Amino acid sequence: MTTDPGSNHLFGAIRAAAADSSRPFILSGAGTVTYGDMLDRSAQYANALVAAGLKPGDRVTVQAAKTIECLLFYLAVIRAGGVYQPLNTAYTLAEVEYFLTDAEPVLAIVDAEGVAAMQALCDRISGARVMTLDRGHPDSITDAATAHSAQFEDVARNSDDLAAILYTSGTTGRSKGAMLSHGNLLSNAQALCLVWHFSPDDILIHALPIFHTHGLFVATNVVLLAGAALRFFPAFDADGIIDAMPGSTVLMGVPTFYTRLLANPRLDRSKAGAMRLFISGSAPLLAETHRQFAERTGQAILERYGMTETNMNTSNPYDGARKPGTVGLPLPGTQIRVTAEQTGAPLPPGEVGMVEVHGPNVFSGYWRMPEKTREEFRADGYFITGDLGMIDADGYLVIVGRDKDLIISGGLNVYPKEIETEIDDMGGVVESAVIGVPHDDFGEGIVAVIVGETGSDLDGDAVQRHLAGRLARFKVPKAVHFVDALPRNTMGKVQKNELRKRYDGEFRRQTGDQPDKRVPS
Repeated sequence: MTTDPGSNHLFGAIRAAAADSSRPFILSGAGTVTYGDMLDRSAQYANALVAAGLKPGDRVTVQAAKTIECLLFYLAVIRAGGVYQPLNTAYTLAEVEYFLTDAEPVLAIVDAEGVAAMQALCDRISGARVMTLDRGHPDSITDAATAHSAQFEDVARNSDDLAAILYTSGTTGRSKGAMLSHGNLLSNAQALCLVWHFSPDDILIHALPIFHTHGLFVATNVVLLAGAALRFFPAFDADGIIDAMPGSTVLMGVPTFYTRLLANPRLDRSKAGAMRLFISGSAPLLAETHRQFAERTGQAILERYGMTETNMNTSNPYDGARKPGTVGLPLPGTQIRVTAEQTGAPLPPGEVGMVEVHGPNVFSGYWRMPEKTREEFRADGYFITGDLGMIDADGYLVIVGRDKDLIISGGLNVYPKEIETEIDDMGGVVESAVIGVPHDDFGEGIVAVIVGETGSDLDGDAVQRHLAGRLARFKVPKAVHFVDALPRNTMGKVQKNELRKRYDGEFRRQTGDQPDKRVPS
């Protein structure tokens, strides 16, 4: 074991919380992994990494299924001084090629069936070695780790040293690698432990993917720093989560989790009674979902706001009003401001502008993109998030939408969230997404894409009439489409770029600007 617990900035803090080695860290159908097991098995992995040639600062790419071994391997990379680079398991080899070329990892971890193809790719572009966490494979690092010692002297890392590179989704261009330091991850987890009242008595239901900030850093690091336990689910399972609630205390999820739980008739107050906290993030939560969940369980969902580059920035309060439609107050040590997009001047409460954030949670920049990094930071160190929002009279942050989602129609700014809120409040509507597409006269024409309730006879004319009485005319959608579901990424965010592609040419196909009736899609 490490002789100097503070030598590795992030893991030193985790080790301090793991003082009682007998406490459970991971609970699953396969058994219990104690904190002592975590220390031993991550040490074996770390020794195997060093034996494979890993040096401090080297990148390790991981595109593998969510398993307990994968979580332990993440900790081993941190202990060995490496830089962890997780990738969405849905990415194709063609997509992965960019990440490997950009990050230049020395090692890539994939599922066993993908080793040969990934090795061929790496041989061609990067020279990285490819291994798997699956047992019984000739290139299994898990099997190799069993031959190594369960003692490892953690590699010294300071607060500013890189711990991870997470790539943005790249919806407006090529993906950018956000460089996250040990200090970024540690400070954010400590703040969340404080504001969410985590303790060693907590058991977190963990059903999130672990290639993303939410599941890997927020959920896992908070549990580790609190000395708490996580109940491990490889993927979302509504029945399994409901069954786990009586023996757990916290659930972290995305809005889709909560809508699927509400669709399960087994969810009720008796099942949720032992839970102290339900947290939602990664995408906006509908006010109706807030209301329905509170009615069914007696508990208010706590919504928070974060992003790849900053981890978490704000949270609705643990004690106090959890306001639907807001993402709460700044976390301890984090500063939030809203500024005018053109001048950068701070705006007063109630005015919409660019959300900017400053604090120890904010990343150091984009990997090998110094010019892009300079563009995204103000001279005083505030990061320009690309989110549009406002601060309400109580100091709560309200996210209006992404800057790239802003619609400029007839020279006027239109914020999709305002229209979506009005549509979502209509009877017969499950949810909506509002986008702008090219329009010869207006520059951009507004299109509403709606998921209707089963059996609803709502049509485009009714939507337009409803909105005409509540919004300025220039904000009323010029076309309305009904679909079975909105396209989402793995974290539940609506992919408006996909909708814009789908409805590009909308106003070249139509005669006039009248909204569609119910249009099958």
